[in-house]
Amino acid sequence: MRNLKIIFILSVIISACSTSEPETISLFNGFDLSGWHVDVPAMDNNPDTINPFIIRDSMLVSLGTPGGHLITDSVYQNYRIRAEYRFAGTPGNCGLLVHASTPRALYKMFPKSLEVQMMHENAGDFWCIVEDITVPDMEARRGPKEEWGITEGKRRRIPNLTDGSENPVGEWNTMIVECVADTIKVWVNNEMVNFGYNCTTTKGQIAVQAEGSEVEFRKLEVTAIEAITQTE
Repeated sequence: MRNLKIIFILSVIISACSTSEPETISLFNGFDLSGWHVDVPAMDNNPDTINPFIIRDSMLVSLGTPGGHLITDSVYQNYRIRAEYRFAGTPGNCGLLVHASTPRALYKMFPKSLEVQMMHENAGDFWCIVEDITVPDMEARRGPKEEWGITEGKRRRIPNLTDGSENPVGEWNTMIVECVADTIKVWVNNEMVNFGYNCTTTKGQIAVQAEGSEVEFRKLEVTAIEAITQTE
């Protein structure tokens, strides 16, 4: 007999079907990096290397350098992320990684994941990092099929669907990333900018990049989504 189950992994807890409202939690507490761990290759052999991830004025800040990732300790499945962020000064690059797993799987830096790009004027692009995803009009958006790939030297970028969704530098942007089963949807400032399906993974950690530019996060929240599946 088929039973209905709701799957949501949060702090290694699997929640069963519930009539209560889905819980929204903040991924940082405004005081320290509890619940996260830092993976910055430059710190391996030099303990004096600066940690590029800090809490400042109750905000989570990626200083941009040295390059690396701030990764949640917990694994998530069927969830929605709300990120409110801005480039504090010079616009540049950053990213929000979903379904992250094996560390340093690409270029000995990036964890296996799907990146939702935050780079200025490119917010909402997908970057495939040893995982893959399908989008409508795949060849038009990703380039020749024979050049597609998920590792070094391959076409891993899938551009977003819109231009002009971001606010001017210095102003706050809101990015929503919704991961349900094998689909990922992205909104920037209330405009849907990307949608993909047939993702090769459906769960993992969440990560924030240090990739050259200082970025402030005043909000980074995750909400469970009641995704119902049928099992024997």
